[in-house]
Amino acid sequence: MNPKQMIMAAVLAAASLGALAQDKVVYHVNDAKATALATLRNIRNHLDTDPTAQITLVTHADGVDFLMEGAMDRNGSPYAATVAALVNRGVKFEVCEITLKNRNLKKEQFIQEANFTPSGVVRLTKLQLQGFAYIKP
Repeated sequence: MNPKQMIMAAVLAAASLGALAQDKVVYHVNDAKATALATLRNIRNHLDTDPTAQITLVTHADGVDFLMEGAMDRNGSPYAATVAALVNRGVKFEVCEITLKNRNLKKEQFIQEANFTPSGVVRLTKLQLQGFAYIKP
C-alpha cells in the first residue's frame, strides 16, 4: 500500500469511528419534587439536539416518586405521558429496588415504562464505568 492509500485508509477508518460514536449519558434523580420535571425537559432537549444519544435515567430515594402510577408534576400534568414519549425515543428509566424495600413500595405501583435495578447507586457507578457521562440536574 502506497502512502496515499494509507492516508486514505486512515481517514476512512477515523470517519467510520466517528459515525459509530454515540453519546452515552446517565441522568440521576433522587428528589422527584425538586428535579424530575427539569430532568425530563433536559432529556427531551438532549434528544432534540442529539437524537442518537443513548440515555438512561436512574432513580432512587424520593426520586422514584415521579415514576409511580398517577404521579403529577407541579403543573398537574401526569408524568407518565412524558416518560412514555421519552421511552419511545429510546430512553430507559430505572428504579432502585433498595428504595422499594426501604419505603415499602411494590413494583406494581409504578408505570409500565419503569424498569428496576437492584441498587440505584451501584447502577450509576456501573454505567459510568461503561463510559456513560453523568448528569444530575
